[in-house]
Amino acid sequence: MPPRRMLAVAALALLTGAMGLAAVRAAPDAGHAIGIWPVGLASGLLLLARRRAVPVLAALVLALAVLTIWLGGRPGDVAVGYGAGVALEAVVVWAILSQGEEGRWRLRHDADLRRYVVACLAGAAVGASTGALTSAVTGFGDPALVALALAVSHLGSQLVLTPMWSRLPDHAAIAGRGERVLQWAAVLTVAPAVFVPTDLPSIVFLVVPVLAWSALRLRAPEALAQLVAVLAFAVLMSASGRGPFTDAPGRFDLDPDLRGVLLSAFIATCALIVVPLLLRVGEHIRAARTAAAERDTLERVVHSASDAIIGADLERRITLFNPGAEQLLGYTAAEVMGRDSAMLHSPHGVQRKAAELGVADDFDTVAGRMLEPGQAGAYIGFVRKDGAERTHSMTLDRILDDRGRPVGYLSISEDVTERLEAERAVQDALERLREVDAVKDAFISSVSHELRTPITSIVGYLEMLEEGDFGALGDAQLRAVRRVIGNSDRLLGLVDDLLTLSTVQHDGLGMAEKVLDLGEVVRAGCAVVSPGLERGSTVLEVDLPEEPLPVVGDRDLLERVVINLVGNAVKFTPDGGRVGVRLVAGTGPGETCHVLTVSDTGIGIPAAELEHLFTRFFRSSNAQKQAIPGSGLGLSIAHAVVARHGGRMEVDSALGEGATFTVHLPAVT
Repeated sequence: MPPRRMLAVAALALLTGAMGLAAVRAAPDAGHAIGIWPVGLASGLLLLARRRAVPVLAALVLALAVLTIWLGGRPGDVAVGYGAGVALEAVVVWAILSQGEEGRWRLRHDADLRRYVVACLAGAAVGASTGALTSAVTGFGDPALVALALAVSHLGSQLVLTPMWSRLPDHAAIAGRGERVLQWAAVLTVAPAVFVPTDLPSIVFLVVPVLAWSALRLRAPEALAQLVAVLAFAVLMSASGRGPFTDAPGRFDLDPDLRGVLLSAFIATCALIVVPLLLRVGEHIRAARTAAAERDTLERVVHSASDAIIGADLERRITLFNPGAEQLLGYTAAEVMGRDSAMLHSPHGVQRKAAELGVADDFDTVAGRMLEPGQAGAYIGFVRKDGAERTHSMTLDRILDDRGRPVGYLSISEDVTERLEAERAVQDALERLREVDAVKDAFISSVSHELRTPITSIVGYLEMLEEGDFGALGDAQLRAVRRVIGNSDRLLGLVDDLLTLSTVQHDGLGMAEKVLDLGEVVRAGCAVVSPGLERGSTVLEVDLPEEPLPVVGDRDLLERVVINLVGNAVKFTPDGGRVGVRLVAGTGPGETCHVLTVSDTGIGIPAAELEHLFTRFFRSSNAQKQAIPGSGLGLSIAHAVVARHGGRMEVDSALGEGATFTVHLPAVT
């Protein structure tokens, strides 16, 4: 135990012994009780000590109690019985108040107050029980009267003294210096005045309002000190035969022990008035501090907010107008306080909002509808001081008191005029872009149709020239014709791609959907690409199942998907590479799908460009660097066709490591 605490415990033990001896000697000689023995100080000894020291101090309390009661004139066996009761009572009170924890117990909340009262009552019950048992065993007095006297005296002692060892409310005094001086003067005047007379018992209760005054206005330790001082004065006056709790000869003829019961009851009454008041004042001050802190925080939030925060009472009079509202609406708070909040909305704006909500076009009806759930962030017009009407996104709520009754309204809004104008401008621009895109698509489709016929005719005549239908050609002329035929075929392929893309984009118009075997489609597509492999050393490996894999779709479009994917794989794979085509029946998320995989060992695609791969006219950077011809339409067409058939396409590739395209198409079940 620290030296300071040991010194405090030793001093308290000496004080307990001295006051205990004084209490027993002050008790009437004809009585059988021990006066108001300071059992509250004995409990304080245990409450101040470390837990491991409690048994030793309990033994010390037992010794002090037995010694002081015996020296005070009570028989030895009675002293042992009463002393054991005091020690046991101190242990019970310590156990209930400390709850087995180190340090001072807390007396600040209602739960603490209940624990305090329960501990004092339990201690008094222990003292009364052991006293009655001692009286019955030793024949010293009437057991019932002894139990009553000890119960009330011990209860008063515990109620007054045990709070001294607690952590009381830590608020400052509410009273100023002058009031504190006046309050102490009242205590020092009233206490002697009420305890000197012996013929007016009821006058003693004049001290109660003085003690209540101190509990309400002074610091808790100071108010408790006044309580202890007043009650100590009462005990001393009663011990000296003065005051309303003494029995003048021939007046009441009270049993000596009953006189002590009256004094103890008065002490307990004062304690049960003062201590709860101390706690209630502390809780009130804590609540006021919390409310003030929350109010300050709310005020800082409200004043720092850029939104307009406006409060009104039930009569629509403005009660709050934050700096954000001043900034957005141009009024100062002084200009609008107390005025009708309808001044901030134009009649035309209210009518417009009423028409939007489908309610009567008056301000109260519109406001009532905006209070309903689902209206948070609704748009409404606010009129600035300069007359300009601005659109705000506003949330309107009721302000409720602690009983849930409405006491006003609060609106929070932000000016969204520029944002709405920007959104409208963007929507207009998007609509114009859609119109331009539609015109462009229509133009490309029309031009493609117009180009297909003459190009087909050109190719036909070139083939006739190549075959010598118009006369034999020389070697140089034949090479030139074949070069023109090749370029014409490329041009015709581009026209076909544009027409296919137009067909797919326009909601699938012209698609001939029927049940077909996907394996046959893949086989036909690979056959179209195979002749191009004869001039190089690239290997095409095709793995198709023998059983049919039925799908619903357009054969020509699905065949073009295969041609585009396999043709790209061949085109971007150098000589000596490998292209693999594999078709299996597989399972996709939530549906049964057939899976087509086209892989190659070609130049690959940079990872950063994969997300743009299915965009029209997009060509990878490495394809452009190596001057590999192409229009950038093949993959976009394949992706669109697959999507139109309810499937999906995935790609996995890295630069220089080839590419793998996977197509999932719903199977016919």
